[in-house]
Amino acid sequence: MKKHAFVLALALALPFSAAAHKQWLVPSQATVAGQDVWVTFDAAVSNQLFFPDHVPMRLDNVVATAPDGSQVPLQNASTGKYRSTFDLHLQQEGTYRIANVNRGVSASWDTAESLAAKAKARAEGKPVTGQGAPRGGFLRNARPEELAAKIPADARNVQVTETLGRVETFVTNGRTTDIRPLGEGLELVPVTHPNDLFAGEEAKFVLHVDGKPAAGLEVEVVRGDTRYRNAQEEIRATSGQDGSIAITFPQPGRYWLEASTEDGNTRVPKASKRRLVYVATLEVLPQ
Repeated sequence: MKKHAFVLALALALPFSAAAHKQWLVPSQATVAGQDVWVTFDAAVSNQLFFPDHVPMRLDNVVATAPDGSQVPLQNASTGKYRSTFDLHLQQEGTYRIANVNRGVSASWDTAESLAAKAKARAEGKPVTGQGAPRGGFLRNARPEELAAKIPADARNVQVTETLGRVETFVTNGRTTDIRPLGEGLELVPVTHPNDLFAGEEAKFVLHVDGKPAAGLEVEVVRGDTRYRNAQEEIRATSGQDGSIAITFPQPGRYWLEASTEDGNTRVPKASKRRLVYVATLEVLPQ
């Protein structure tokens, strides 16, 4: 099976996905109807879509937003060896937005030992970057206030990256309602409603970064059940000048969508760049 290059390193709390490990939130039903409806969710990080075979997604930062903008508490939340589960009580009509939102910083630096090892590697004509090259220290998924305590005082060439990731899915009770842009980080703004997707029909979305259309970003879309086929069968699209993308889903099923980007618009004083990742799980219905 085709292997992908890493997008972001997995942290202990797994705020973002690596290409071999994909994060996802999957509802038992994406469209329901009723005044007293329950939906169960699975949440995991896996190698195969959507089979929990790696580690569970932590639920600390999962937020469910009702159609009126209020937050809905997670019910019966549980984290096991390979997946987390929770229930939502859908009492309003409209579209619910369920997301795992993670913020943090990562950092890398050289030590006296790693600098000496790099100097030796250069002298011997060996690579000093990439896999197998000498490495110094690395910090993943930390809070900004932890940087001073966790980076050694004698660290050299310190590089700090701010990270912001969103992994989400959508559930509609009864009729679909508008999904309001958040205006922060990387997000998918629907033109075609995410609970109104049909195989063979073109769906349109707009990518935003901090509330503005983002041009030139690549989106990767993979249909689930990768366990049962040898090829990922990725669909790729690049956002236009207005941030728009168009995707035609070839067949019914659940799909995993991811986009990522980097910029220098950091809010952490010591960070030199910002890493943004967006992931959505979408259900596509037969015509």
